[in-house]
Amino acid sequence: MSTLVSTLSTPTSSDHGGSAPARAGERLPSLRRPGVIRVLVVDDSALVRRILSEALSKQDDIEVVGTATDPYVARERIAQLKPDVITLDIEMPRMDGLSFLSKLMRHFPLPVVVCSSLTPQNSETALRALSLGAVEVIAKPGSSLAAGDVAEELVRAVRAASHARVTRRMEPIDPPSMQRPAIATFDATNKIIALGASTGGTQALEQVLRRFPVDAPGTVIVQHMPEHFTASFAKRLDSVCAMRVQEAKDGDHVVSGLALVAPGGKHLVLQASGARWVARVKDGPKVHHQRPAVDVLFQSVARSAGRNAVGAVLTGMGADGAKGLLAMREAGAYTVAQNEDTCVVYGMPREAVKLDAAMDVLPLGEIAEALLGAASGKKATG
Repeated sequence: MSTLVSTLSTPTSSDHGGSAPARAGERLPSLRRPGVIRVLVVDDSALVRRILSEALSKQDDIEVVGTATDPYVARERIAQLKPDVITLDIEMPRMDGLSFLSKLMRHFPLPVVVCSSLTPQNSETALRALSLGAVEVIAKPGSSLAAGDVAEELVRAVRAASHARVTRRMEPIDPPSMQRPAIATFDATNKIIALGASTGGTQALEQVLRRFPVDAPGTVIVQHMPEHFTASFAKRLDSVCAMRVQEAKDGDHVVSGLALVAPGGKHLVLQASGARWVARVKDGPKVHHQRPAVDVLFQSVARSAGRNAVGAVLTGMGADGAKGLLAMREAGAYTVAQNEDTCVVYGMPREAVKLDAAMDVLPLGEIAEALLGAASGKKATG
């Protein structure tokens, strides 16, 4: 921790987050209670700090141990309060959230939930935060989401982050944009690949999709992510993958060489239309507190594609996707779960394994090859 503190040099005596004794209104370190997630809320808005703190404090398993107005105050609170999870604004005075996150993950890695307003510019910044090591991104209060939705997502994200496998990491180097080759290398055009992920999934999905060839089977994806953020995520994947990647629109054809990402706030369903596959983007109740939900997608893939599909559940908190993956397996599809050692959170894959939904449990680096092998008929799917 001393290394982190030294990397954030105190700017002037005006830094009110120094190590002086606690003043009126400041929290003293609380006793650690077993099974309770200790959270530090970092945001320059007093209103947002209050909203987030109140939403979290209503939960029996979460305790807000402190708040901070900017990274310089946060560094002292971290040393003093030793939180399990941090919620972090990415637009703050004196030091922006991305700079602080980068220093934190290099010197004193902690699970971080980023709170961001729902704008295209902020969604790009939020994706950068995920590449720097943040484990979740949620919509900030005051966005288009209702207060209850924000509170629900915040609590879910903090609980997921508390289980995350967080490691020290250096500044990521953005991979070069992929030059799409013109030569076709894959000969199975009637296959479907279905992928589902949550916490840690943005990086996991990128690793899988970067291994797919330009003409890989049509791919449908659910990544738990707020509305508006999925378009930026798809754009990011499109820039680094050989196959095309885009946010799904209702009626899109699912064809070789194209991956469709479910839009935040909508369910994605695969539908057969003659000899073609069609993506349907729909409203509907949340499933496992999620919309889009992996189970909704996988159940539709089981019904529509059956043995012509292959699928994988990747890193994430909860049980979403487990029953859907089982339905796919029972319909004749080849199914995979990511193994525990390579998951940020071994929740969704664990539930799939418990149901015997996964035919193989594989490290992240082997999943793309396994899926492509099964789709091409080169891998036994017995």
